[in-house]
Amino acid sequence: MLSAKEVLQVCSIIPVLAIEDAAKAVDIAYALKDGGINIMEITLRTDAACDAISKVAQEVDGMMVGAGTVINTEQFKMVKDAGARFVISPGMTESLLDYAQDSKTPFIPGVANASDVMLGMEYGLSAFKLFPAHIVGGVDTLKAFSGPFKEVSFCPTGGVNINNLRGYLDMPNVLCVGGTWICPSDLIKEGKYEEITRLCKEGLIVARGNTDAA
Repeated sequence: MLSAKEVLQVCSIIPVLAIEDAAKAVDIAYALKDGGINIMEITLRTDAACDAISKVAQEVDGMMVGAGTVINTEQFKMVKDAGARFVISPGMTESLLDYAQDSKTPFIPGVANASDVMLGMEYGLSAFKLFPAHIVGGVDTLKAFSGPFKEVSFCPTGGVNINNLRGYLDMPNVLCVGGTWICPSDLIKEGKYEEITRLCKEGLIVARGNTDAA
């Protein structure tokens, strides 16, 4: 099993998805793969989320599927049972941290300030989601964190898009970014999988430093 830090090193972009129809989950996963992205976070913002996670986990080889917006231990168990290979939360509680330790499933909680990071570090964590990145200071906050938390890595999420992702990825303590722009809900609903693939390719080109191609 990968560590949380290794999960964040799978790809420079983690698509954050809200899937209303689990029947579309496999097609979405293949659209992401066709665009060069082999990791996805399916959020618990819809009733179809767990079914979608299960379908991708069972049917799409080479796609690392995880669960997002997990806010309590009951949800953690539910997504793990569905096949999620990692769990992301917008924040952290001691009960979630305790459960994550016992479950051995890679857990990437959201942090917004130094106290959050320190609490996570007390539980042995060294990889976090900076959330909501744009609101809590973005690149400036990451710069500030790089001093006292030299061994900690981040995945900024919240307000990240094609126009600012390179600035985040240039930070030495950032392993990847997360965002909804790469697989927007309107394209999911309309089944525009080729457009999702195009957005993935475009995002990866910019992530690699070729801003002229976007």
